[in-house]
Amino acid sequence: MTQPRRDGLAVYVHWPFCVSKCPYCDFNSHVSDTVDHHRWRRAFADELAHYAGVLPPGRPVTSIFFGGGTPSLMEPRTVAFIIETIGRLWPVDADVEITAEANPGSVDQAVFAGFAAAGVNRVSIGIQSFDQTALRFLGRKHDAAEAYAAVDLAAQYFPRFSFDLIYARPNQTAAAWETELRQALQLGPAHLSAYQLTIEQGTKFETLHRQGAFDLPDGDLAADLYKVTGETLDEAGLQAYEVSNYAVPGQESRHNLAYWRYGDYLGIGPGAHGRVTRDGSKYATRAHRAPDIWLTRVEAQGHGAYEPEALNPVMRLQELLLMGLRLREPISHDRIVEETGRGLSDWIDPSVLRRLENAGYLMVTPAGIAATQEGRIRLSSVLDHLIQTGLDHVSRTA
Repeated sequence: MTQPRRDGLAVYVHWPFCVSKCPYCDFNSHVSDTVDHHRWRRAFADELAHYAGVLPPGRPVTSIFFGGGTPSLMEPRTVAFIIETIGRLWPVDADVEITAEANPGSVDQAVFAGFAAAGVNRVSIGIQSFDQTALRFLGRKHDAAEAYAAVDLAAQYFPRFSFDLIYARPNQTAAAWETELRQALQLGPAHLSAYQLTIEQGTKFETLHRQGAFDLPDGDLAADLYKVTGETLDEAGLQAYEVSNYAVPGQESRHNLAYWRYGDYLGIGPGAHGRVTRDGSKYATRAHRAPDIWLTRVEAQGHGAYEPEALNPVMRLQELLLMGLRLREPISHDRIVEETGRGLSDWIDPSVLRRLENAGYLMVTPAGIAATQEGRIRLSSVLDHLIQTGLDHVSRTA
């Protein structure tokens, strides 16, 4: 698997605007027909400069990720300006990964050509499905033909591309999902994200589901769909390196690996979160969610962020486990000591670890701790038990 530099810095830039709000989406996205791109360019640059002034200098930027929202609605010159600004403020690795998310309904040859000229070398396309009925249910504005065209266009302009699919939809069977996956694989992706549909608080789907408008597959079927995903993609050479992400070895998302490996990353833009290390302490950063308030704050004070929160060792352990157990690779014992100052067995009751191992959900080896495939299927429950029950050990032995 790709091994990013440990001293590297990842940069996430949040573009909050969309053409419409998808009914399943709980991301910080907002519908807007009018955006002053000049103001937004300046605001992104100012917030980047703010962080460059408070962080230790000289850390190399190893990845840049334009997320949203719908970043393919950004003007290419805005993307270019942000990339150039980052390059003026930090050293940038020669092989830096620069990803932009895109939706099929908002891309064309000019957009992708402009992004490529700006320095973007990877795109992640929000396809969600190639089935027309499923696209209508998911509230997507593109149709199946536009989805296929977007992938074909991405392959022409970028050396690396990925796309997202959503499964565990109402009335979906394992056989139908396998067929859909095999059709998607004919497009030749080296990376694919497959997300299980879940009902998120505050979304349109939450209301519809509560009203009985549709049902989702039960837990057993959802587990079967997850296993079909892994088996089908593995057969095609895309390995499950994270709960929802599959890649040909070497084609993993370096930016997302920075999150899952609990590395340092900046979050720029409305609602963006970050984790940065300074003088041996790790801080959580976050910005105001509302685009207009964020923009006003940046113009008034140079950034739209709240006061950084210092993370104590227990918080750092919790976050390290929450992120790292999503990966197939183990969290090394040295990494736990590096983040928290203590070893795994000093934090987690060994009897809790043994129970989870005996149940087939965890592996604890000299290399570190990792979730098994069965553990990744039930990761929320495994993490709850590991953290809530296991960390009682600290209070009992303190």
